[in-house]
Amino acid sequence: MSTQTLDIQSLVTDIAREARQASLVLANVSTEQKNRAILRLAELIEENIDSLREENAKDLEAAKESGLSFALSKRLELTDRRVADMVEGARQVAALPDPTGEVMENYQHPQGFVIEKVRVPIGVIGIIYESRPNVTVDCAILCLKSGNASILRGGKEAFHTNTALAKFVTQALEETGLPNKASQFIPTKDRAALNTLLKLDQYIQCIIPRGGEGLIRFVAENSTIPVIKHFDGICTVYVDQYADAEMAETIVVNAKCQYPAVCNAAENFLIHTSVAETQLPKISQALVDNGVELRADAKAKSTLDANGVACIDATEEDWGTEYLDLIISIRVVDSLEEAVAFINTYGSAHSDAIVTSSKEQAEHFLNGVDAATVYWNVSTRFTDGFEFGLGAEIGISTDKLHARGPMGLRELCSYKFQISGDGQIKE
Repeated sequence: MSTQTLDIQSLVTDIAREARQASLVLANVSTEQKNRAILRLAELIEENIDSLREENAKDLEAAKESGLSFALSKRLELTDRRVADMVEGARQVAALPDPTGEVMENYQHPQGFVIEKVRVPIGVIGIIYESRPNVTVDCAILCLKSGNASILRGGKEAFHTNTALAKFVTQALEETGLPNKASQFIPTKDRAALNTLLKLDQYIQCIIPRGGEGLIRFVAENSTIPVIKHFDGICTVYVDQYADAEMAETIVVNAKCQYPAVCNAAENFLIHTSVAETQLPKISQALVDNGVELRADAKAKSTLDANGVACIDATEEDWGTEYLDLIISIRVVDSLEEAVAFINTYGSAHSDAIVTSSKEQAEHFLNGVDAATVYWNVSTRFTDGFEFGLGAEIGISTDKLHARGPMGLRELCSYKFQISGDGQIKE
């Protein structure tokens, strides 16, 4: 083993050890003090926008030189909107109720003592993520508000931006009297740092990976620490036989085109055969007008060809592909049951929608689709902690244990039983 690898192992181990100590301090920090740190971070970001842009420009230039994909480059860019969302997300989190200490259940034992099930921090949470530098702030503030220490491992493509944001997090902690090791960014791009981090179960209680399927599978397969996974966003919009045509077009176009490089954008578009002749050409042309490439099954392609709408043949691989780009796969189905079966076969349990005026059809879909978020007459683009009123999110879990869907403050907590009495003993 090289000296450099040993140095990185030592560095990451020290970070984890210090985070564990900080997490024990955070368990008794007041909500007011945590909020002060979060609000100070928001101020620091606003005060240093120019320097943030300079660091982000370095990452964007490196991305261009390395040939980073369109989708990842878009996620990397720190636009004015994203800066504003970071700041607003911090202030929203500060305004949210503190989940720690919340009594989830309570009852009195026959011998007179009281048993309470109380929400508490998980401890130390390691977050491993790619591209989007706003994740640095989102994760730091959510972990802090929920009483957790955080270790942040960002992708190499956003290293300069992440480093700058992490410094503001540390500064906010120090200025408000909190342990500055409560949120730490791993200051190296070396892969050895990740390999070390995933084995430090004596200090770290949870790992949350955010990124492509390759990253998430690597983390899940190599971690000795429990992992909450966020797999691909292979999302589907199904236009039912009872769909309003204008609503269907609006929702499909929004779900695909409003921001295609994110995990809650639609990748598949299903339509019932009884309305395919009338609605499919119009919806598809609207997609084409927005720059979308259409990949259609045989039935859909026949209809689109007859109406002069450009498309290519879809392959079996297309149905399970997260494009993160202006591409969508189209399939004509004969029934609601076929649509549900398709989604449960090819989807990633992220976000799926039905467009229909039938309550019965909608309920069948909402109950039958096995996904973290299911929609009736709403675009999949709303799957987001900010949109759900959770403040900034730490990720969107496609797991079922311990959290599912957008993960806000409560999902970053565990619980303990606290028992209070007046001298009871077991006979």
